[in-house]
Amino acid sequence: MFLVRKGNPKAIRDWNDLVRPGVAVITPNPKTSGGARWNYLAAWEFAKHRFGSDAQAQDFVARLYRNVPVLDAGARGSTITFYPARHGRRAARLGKRGKDGGVRIRCREVRDREALGQHPCRTHVALVDKDVDKKGKWDLVEADLGHLYSDDAKDIAGRSHFRPTGEKAGQKYAARFQNLKLFTIAESFGNWTLADKRHFADGASFDQIYTAK
Repeated sequence: MFLVRKGNPKAIRDWNDLVRPGVAVITPNPKTSGGARWNYLAAWEFAKHRFGSDAQAQDFVARLYRNVPVLDAGARGSTITFYPARHGRRAARLGKRGKDGGVRIRCREVRDREALGQHPCRTHVALVDKDVDKKGKWDLVEADLGHLYSDDAKDIAGRSHFRPTGEKAGQKYAARFQNLKLFTIAESFGNWTLADKRHFADGASFDQIYTAK
């Protein structure tokens, strides 16, 4: 979803609206922000699917970044740039403050393709055996890990405006989310290593786009 000013004065409904003259886009620097890389790759895949080639996708993303007035290092910085009165709040929570805060959530109405944001920090858990052995807390660790993938956890995700996995939570919160055709990084870019090399390494597509800006 996009976070827009109250009343959506620029009528932002689709990725194409972000490249129009007079539109300012606030997004972090994909060289320093993991979340910004999702934004970048989602825009790239949208354009490639819509227009037909990587060359046209690069041109589209270049036009989008011409509308980015400042690249903050991370998502918190961009949130503050967009909305200084509420430092670091989640976009979904910001949207609920539309009456007094001057922002609202605008779901993208495009029915094309959207990135399935499977952030490693949110979908994978590492545990160190020797630390758990030292504390003797295997029962608590296993209970915690089990809960992360339980129906209750998926319900919390949906309630918190994250698209939940699982049939039960998916049906319960279906009205909150558009019926988008989602793609994964693996499907569209091979894997994260290849995506990083092609788009975010020194001299890769982002450097080419932003240098040209």
